[in-house]
Amino acid sequence: MTQLTIDGHSVSVPDGATILHACQAMGVDTPPLCYLETLAPVNVCRLCVVELEGSRTLVPACSRRVEPEMVVKTDTERVRLSRRMVLEFLASSVDLSLTSAEVQGYIKRYGAHLERFGPQAATVAQPPKLDNELYIRDYSRCILCYKCVEACGTEAQNTFAIAVAGRGFGAHISTEFSAPLPDSACVYCGNCIGVCPTGALMFKSEYDMREAGTWDESSQTQTDTICPYCGVGCTLDLHVQDNRIVKVTSPLDHDVTSGHLCIKGRFGWQFVQNRPDRGGAGGDS
Repeated sequence: MTQLTIDGHSVSVPDGATILHACQAMGVDTPPLCYLETLAPVNVCRLCVVELEGSRTLVPACSRRVEPEMVVKTDTERVRLSRRMVLEFLASSVDLSLTSAEVQGYIKRYGAHLERFGPQAATVAQPPKLDNELYIRDYSRCILCYKCVEACGTEAQNTFAIAVAGRGFGAHISTEFSAPLPDSACVYCGNCIGVCPTGALMFKSEYDMREAGTWDESSQTQTDTICPYCGVGCTLDLHVQDNRIVKVTSPLDHDVTSGHLCIKGRFGWQFVQNRPDRGGAGGDS
């Protein structure tokens, strides 16, 4: 065990743990944006930075390993200013309107003014890519957190259909040679959608309902079930609105999937719906 001090309180965590793990053990809410417990940390968002005694710069809590007698401060004015600036810089070029409730909470918590840099700021605005019937890619919402790349790579799927292309402000998520998704190596597992925190990757069903003005998360319910397609036993969370499944996710803490699914589990739920052209209930027998 390694002992350190966080915000004036002593805590002991297993050797090799990160500062973020130590903060979580104490119940200190340190906001990660590019971090997910099922993926390797990539240190790109810099929202989880903390002040470390003896360090000239702020350090990322998600990847910095604890050391004996470390003294960490998570809520100083310097830390709060840094987090606020990160959120404001992101908002200057990216549409953050569909980020999770957790991220919206961070925006409010740190007093980030999303319109601070005004319309003159550079932007990545572009139309959504609608090249398949399963999910859409709206890179005007992409913050380059790398989660989708990690989930498509060695952390989950090992397909490597997408990567970061370009440099500087021109960096973006892309298929090989910018090919349309149906022509790429994508196997449509949808694991990239499952880890995306901003809505840049979205079920086509959700996108269509949002465009029609019928998407209403407040009226949706979630039901756990087991995927019926094979014997692996993946747990599915069915998101249901108006008695119809609108999307499927999987819990991160599930021992089998760790939040990841295949194309059948993620997208193969249409057969459940009441369709007149299939016969049975609601149709012709």
